[in-house]
Parts: sequence; structure tokens; C-alpha cells
Amino acid sequence: MISSDVLRGYNDTMILYLLLKEPSYGYELAKKIKENSDGQYIMKETTLYSIFTRLEKNGYVTSFFGSETSGKRRTYYEITPLGKEYYHEKCEEWDLTKEVIEKFIERGQ
Repeated sequence: MISSDVLRGYNDTMILYLLLKEPSYGYELAKKIKENSDGQYIMKETTLYSIFTRLEKNGYVTSFFGSETSGKRRTYYEITPLGKEYYHEKCEEWDLTKEVIEKFIERGQ
């Protein structure tokens, strides 16, 4: 498993990436993150919902209630144009981060 400390700065990126494809809700996104990471990263619900709050406050996502007819209504999240810009900025930042860190990684030592 990957330490949450390692990925903390990129949680937003992972969520926004998944929202590029379609609007979704918390449980479904957490499940997709676990699946896409082959079970190596599990995002806690408390982390997920604090990220949603921050992303919405910054204008990167909007939320709306789903149209479920049974049980509790789900809150769905959708990426905004500003969120897409932020996502692309974070991707560029990741490329630079990898480049810098690779200078300090020596395999086979």
C-alpha cells in the first residue's frame, strides 16, 4: 500500500481525472481510485469529502443531487471548466515533480 502522505498533494488530481469522464459521487469515486491503483491506495471517506468541499469552494467542481428514487439521495460532483484548467496545471506539476525526484532515485544500490 502507498502511504497517504506520498499522494496527499495529488488527491485533487485523481478525483478531477475521474470527473473528466463523467459526474460521480463519493463512494463510487473512492471505489474507482482503489480499482485504478490496483488496491494500492485507498482514500478514506473523510479525506474524500474534505477534498470535495475544497474543490467546490475553489470553483473546480459543482455538486448536485442525483435522481435516485429509493434510499438517500446522493450528492454528485461535476468538474467545471476552471477545474479542467486546474487538473492540467496539476498534471504539469506532476511531470516536473517526477523529473526532480528521479534525480535522487538510484535503483540497484
